[in-house]
Amino acid sequence: MSRLLVLTAGFGEGHNAAARACAEAWEERHGAGTAPVADVHALAAPSLNAWVRLAYLRAINRSPRLWRAVYAWLDRSQWATAAMARLPAERRVLRDLLARERPAAVCCTFPGYAFLLRALAAAGECGVPFYNVVTDSISLNSLWWRAGAAGWFVPNADSAAVMHAAGIEPARVHVSGFPVQGTFRREGGRLAPPDLAAGSMPRVLQVINSGTRGAAETAERLLRETRWEITCTVGRDERLRDRLRRAAEQRREPATILGWTHEIPRLLLTHHVVVSKAGGATTQEALAARCPMIVNQIVPGQEEGNYELLRRHGIGAYAGTPAEVLAALHGAFADRGRRWREWRDAIAPLHRPEAALAIVDRIAAETAAPRTHRPQPGMPLTV
Repeated sequence: MSRLLVLTAGFGEGHNAAARACAEAWEERHGAGTAPVADVHALAAPSLNAWVRLAYLRAINRSPRLWRAVYAWLDRSQWATAAMARLPAERRVLRDLLARERPAAVCCTFPGYAFLLRALAAAGECGVPFYNVVTDSISLNSLWWRAGAAGWFVPNADSAAVMHAAGIEPARVHVSGFPVQGTFRREGGRLAPPDLAAGSMPRVLQVINSGTRGAAETAERLLRETRWEITCTVGRDERLRDRLRRAAEQRREPATILGWTHEIPRLLLTHHVVVSKAGGATTQEALAARCPMIVNQIVPGQEEGNYELLRRHGIGAYAGTPAEVLAALHGAFADRGRRWREWRDAIAPLHRPEAALAIVDRIAAETAAPRTHRPQPGMPLTV
């Protein structure tokens, strides 16, 4: 039975969301248990990985200028790429995974793995093709392509153009869309928000991530409004959930306050607008649900491209303060949602809820034709 090894890392939910979706799609085609998902960094050095993840989250939320500098350094550093290929514990864990799982191919949703896989291939310890599933848009770090790969799957044509300009062979860059859960594909034709043109009350979803600036104030102001229904998800922040539930009790219009939830696909499909930071997973899942975004925070580097994608295509708005969020929503829902309908219509060229199936089907087809597997050469890994 054909197997796919899916590699992810806990540095941003986009990597994990894409990995889960690819594994789900492969198993839909090839059977349960045929697409193991692994975070090699967490397996190799759990304590160090937890510390690095915490440092990453603190940098993007508290020191965005510092993270911008780090992101730019990674984009051009030869030393960083050489170091990624030499991580001894990660290399050992990955080599053992390959030997145990015996996959037909490897699917990477985090760019660092391609450097390890290339080093293993050079040592004769990896004989299968590896592919990169790019989880960012437009502001792509060169780490995504500098190690080479058998192919790349990008979420949109805008991102493909960036890779073409960098010299990547166009035939290896596949505009597949971002891999999302099968729920979007299966339920997208059945679930939809109420018709604003018929006078229905708008539904607003706010997704609050850790460290999002002004999120609590924005939620409280949304709850004080009487012009829409509101759903807020707060993750594992129990204190904020209790605070917002108390505020919701004073409200006559429908309001739901959720903690950590697996219902994000259903919520996106049934709400008119989502208010959130421009994270890779949230942005792409909103597009898969045809739910326009009001972006209230942009992490420098990778998230700049996510918002730029929305801006180029005329989808939603940027609102950096709670007052601007409310103003954007009022404008979207005025005249029975005229502007909102324009935003929703503009999503059509980027709407690819079947992306995960397209990706795994392409990998399966290419692994059946070994001559197509040779990775495009990457840059030198030595300083």
